[in-house]
Amino acid sequence: MPRLQRQLGRLDWFVLAGLIGAAVFLLYRMFFNLNYNWNWGIIPTYLVRYDDEQQRWVANALLEGLVTTIRLSVWGMLLALALGVILGVMRVATRLAPRLLSRVYIEFIRNTPALVLVFLFYYFVNDRLLSHFEIDALIRHSPAAVRRALTLAAGDPTLISPFISGAMTIGLFQAAYIAEIVRAGIQSIPAGQWEASRSLGLPKFLVLRLVILPQAIRVMLPPLAGEFINTIKYSSIVSIISIQELTFQGMQVMASTQATIEIWITITAMYLVLCLGLSLAVHRLERKYRRTLH
Repeated sequence: MPRLQRQLGRLDWFVLAGLIGAAVFLLYRMFFNLNYNWNWGIIPTYLVRYDDEQQRWVANALLEGLVTTIRLSVWGMLLALALGVILGVMRVATRLAPRLLSRVYIEFIRNTPALVLVFLFYYFVNDRLLSHFEIDALIRHSPAAVRRALTLAAGDPTLISPFISGAMTIGLFQAAYIAEIVRAGIQSIPAGQWEASRSLGLPKFLVLRLVILPQAIRVMLPPLAGEFINTIKYSSIVSIISIQELTFQGMQVMASTQATIEIWITITAMYLVLCLGLSLAVHRLERKYRRTLH
């Protein structure tokens, strides 16, 4: 506390007091001066419920939506990271064709509204790709162990096609931003590192994998963490294509209970806990990685 007092001046304390006062005022207007019938009692019933058949408490709509959001985000992150690294390496290639191809993809994604891309990717992935491979039929005829593994990884196997479409949509969208982070990280390494490694006879791929990328990770980690958190937040946009993630489930609950503000506050708190937890975990990883390098 004394260290904090030394860092904060009078103006800082004045601004902090003003922010606290504004927050208290907004909370007062929201909870005590708003003509609204609060009904917080319904929130626990939509988080968990007692299943008579299983004789235990199970997740209800909001927690099921949160789990689906986590699954979507994880698969979307993995796809975005894999594709983003490839596109980022293509952006710094010496040949024109890979640079041009990656640049066209990145500029298309970054300069097109996200809502349009969601519909575009969803109908392309769902109608053209997944229908061609007949994913639903394959799952129906798969062994029970495979179906259990799919349930753990992607939720209800009967809804696997929309889930894959949503995860691919998120991954394709986020890959463009991760590609630019990878490009910037690679280009932040001095050219002398490339020249010294190539003079030792290492091929370009090994130089990139063993010399450049390990150093570039230190530069890329903070913005990558931000993009991973954005992936969680952007997953809410796939609710418009009826994927049963947290925002979609929240809107379904609001439609049946009319408890609009309570549900939105609960959804906000759930997203905040999830994103803040990931942010703190990445911050610890960044500090550990920095200590390892030094």
